[in-house]
Amino acid sequence: MENTKSESYFVFMNYDPQYARLRSDRKKGTSNELDLYLSRKHDELLESTLEPGAYRKTLSLVIVDGFAVEITEDQVDLCK
Repeated sequence: MENTKSESYFVFMNYDPQYARLRSDRKKGTSNELDLYLSRKHDELLESTLEPGAYRKTLSLVIVDGFAVEITEDQVDLCK
């Protein structure tokens, strides 16, 4: 039986050298580039894994490479 109740999940990404470089540069005052990079990266992962409209990304985290998304328990299994 398919689970249709959405819950919030945090997703933490593996090491990304581009993230590490941008995070280091951010300390020099270029935070916008890091924000855009992570938001795009997280959106692309969700778009390539889940059906459009079947999830809602609620935030991208900058201090760690991760994001929060509202999805069903069945969708969690697709993302593993």
